[in-house]
Amino acid sequence: MLRLSGRIDDATLDSIEEILIGADIGVKTSNKILQSVKLRLKKEPLLSPDHLNQILREELEQLVTAPPAEPIEKRTAGHKPYVILMVGVNGTGKTTTIGKLAYRLARNHKKVLMAAGDTFRAAASGQLEIWAKRAQADIVRQTEGADPSAVIYDAMSSARAKGYDVVLVDTAGRLHTKTNLMEELKKIDRVIKKQIADAPHDTWLVLDATTGQNAIQQARQFAQSVRLTGLILTKLDGTAKGGVVLAIQQALNLPVVLIGIGEAIDDLVDFNPHDFITAIVE
Repeated sequence: MLRLSGRIDDATLDSIEEILIGADIGVKTSNKILQSVKLRLKKEPLLSPDHLNQILREELEQLVTAPPAEPIEKRTAGHKPYVILMVGVNGTGKTTTIGKLAYRLARNHKKVLMAAGDTFRAAASGQLEIWAKRAQADIVRQTEGADPSAVIYDAMSSARAKGYDVVLVDTAGRLHTKTNLMEELKKIDRVIKKQIADAPHDTWLVLDATTGQNAIQQARQFAQSVRLTGLILTKLDGTAKGGVVLAIQQALNLPVVLIGIGEAIDDLVDFNPHDFITAIVE
């Protein structure tokens, strides 16, 4: 809760800044919010600490890029198959997120196919296969070290031939600074388009909420290689508040589509901007 001494003073502004920096929003975006709050406070009388919190919440919500109007279950109905390409650096929880998403879609009567495009990490395909069984989805995989593009090509062919509703494409976690791996990601995107011209219909960057400001650079680099359409924020079940996503949205205008809030298979939920901002302020 913000401190209030009856007037707006340095302590009040410091309190606002502490909240913003503590939520990992970053200096640049925090300064932008702070200036907006100052302007608001010059124009309207401050009534209470709750009122100050409300002003801060409103200013933060204005920075949130609105998520898609329709939940993923409805959005995937426009194409068959609907292809979602998942990208991100190592350790963000990408494969687990794909498993949770497959479960959610299958539970809503979607026929789901997973494409195990991470052929570099020894356990990746096996991990995805375990998730496929849990989610009652199917999977296309090859041996470790296989060409990821070949796996994706087979998956697209199978999806078209067998009438799958959704294809979830896993890719190897890659450092955004590794040029060769980013070029491979471009190749995967091209392979998908050869099979289905308007696919991938979504390309989502999976970000670890605990990453901090480094996530901004990650997002910029991935956006240069593929056409990102949204973000998934994972590991929000701990102390992370994920405020860095506001800075990313300011830089790239990308909505947060889903958030991971725990380890359970159904702990992947739609992003709610109001709840997200409330968690930062409180």
